[in-house]
Amino acid sequence: MPPLPGTSATAPFASTPTEADPYLYQVGFGNQFASEAIPGTLPRACNTPQRCKYDLVSEQLNGTPFVSPRASLLHAWFYRIRPSVVHKKLKSLPKNPDIEANFSPSNEKVTFTPHDLGWDAFSIPKPSDSIDFIQGWKTISGHGDPASKEGLAVHIYTANSSMTNKSFCNNDGDLLIIPQEGRLDIQTEFGRIMVRSGELLVIQAGMRFTVGLPDGTARGYIQEIFGSHYELPELGPVGSNGMAMPRDFETPVADFDIDQSKWQVVVKLMGNLFVYEQDHTPFDVVAWHGNYAPYKYAMEKFINTATVDRDQSDPSIYCVLTAKSKRSGVALSEFLVFTPKWSVTRNTFRPPYYHRNVATEIMGMTYGTWSGSATSLHPGSLTYEPSYMPHGESFERWKEATSMDLKPQRIGEGAMAFMMHISSHVSLTEYALERSEKLQHQPDEFWNDFKGGFMDHLDEVNADLENAGRSGLQVEHRQ
Repeated sequence: MPPLPGTSATAPFASTPTEADPYLYQVGFGNQFASEAIPGTLPRACNTPQRCKYDLVSEQLNGTPFVSPRASLLHAWFYRIRPSVVHKKLKSLPKNPDIEANFSPSNEKVTFTPHDLGWDAFSIPKPSDSIDFIQGWKTISGHGDPASKEGLAVHIYTANSSMTNKSFCNNDGDLLIIPQEGRLDIQTEFGRIMVRSGELLVIQAGMRFTVGLPDGTARGYIQEIFGSHYELPELGPVGSNGMAMPRDFETPVADFDIDQSKWQVVVKLMGNLFVYEQDHTPFDVVAWHGNYAPYKYAMEKFINTATVDRDQSDPSIYCVLTAKSKRSGVALSEFLVFTPKWSVTRNTFRPPYYHRNVATEIMGMTYGTWSGSATSLHPGSLTYEPSYMPHGESFERWKEATSMDLKPQRIGEGAMAFMMHISSHVSLTEYALERSEKLQHQPDEFWNDFKGGFMDHLDEVNADLENAGRSGLQVEHRQ
């Protein structure tokens, strides 16, 4: 039989637009991406030609110092209509008391507490109040500060208005944004991104973006890291595949506007806000290349790795992204996601084990119903488990789990929860403790009915001790 002619790809692989997300994306994590909205506008074999095509201007954005090791070097080159320096005078904006960036013990506006706490779902602004993404930003907790390039902050956002002719640039750190309600239609210098509940979005420091609300309102969570960048966790013995797959991350393609109307650019530095105006859009990048670019990830695509015979694995197996701290081998934060899975282990206590953790655990939920008994977690809410403080399931859940028939179970169907697993103590803000009106305390009596069953087996214990040649336990019966 003669050979049949084959075929060839006509373009690199890219995601497919949908009705809910009309945009095109490049795929991969940490790639050296290249994209041009007009063919031929990316210079070949040169970043700064004497004169760019169509008189575009070359401009570099660095996410790491020039002399960083090649493996960690992050930067991008823009080819834009005007350079970013074309703007008017920078002015200070009034201090927003709900945004915090200094989490030092010397800051009287933050508090370190060992109490287990939670917050009900934060309220969407009233229709009579026009609140955009930046105006609806509230800081809950954090540690360190941007000046030391070490630490993080946890925020929530609620909004009912799109940012109109206004963009935002965060000079303090990288933003991991987790929408809970309402899509975010985000325009960046790199292109457009639509992100929904169930997806996460990372926009790194120094990148300008604006947020539209196609569904009218929005609510969600933000983890901001100072001086570090998000990475995929090491896979170790898991091997080459599993967990968050690099090809499931999506980065925008070049997209630019020709807009000579007035724009504001709001800048955040050390938690303070500044603004400058310009007579053209910030989103005039015709082409770009590099590996310092925003990206999104659909958390439903996470591949669970769990025990299939007996015992429990630690929650680190649910890590989507991690960020390094300055301490060797210790993460600044690990972002974990809890997606539907099968629970099939034999002779195993299946609920989360009782725990005292060196890390601080902050949990949120994007949709569905949380199966745990000790945490009141529902979509839009937040919980806080401080470092080393004990936590675990209720007595009723313990009794159920220690006597149940261990059949295979489908866990977390139709639900999506996440955890920020933070290596340091974190402080809580005045907004979180005093002004949010959503604060919930763990009831003092929650575990009071937990009855240790050991004494019910005293005869059996003493028999085992005597069989081992040891004295039985002598128990005093006190009135």
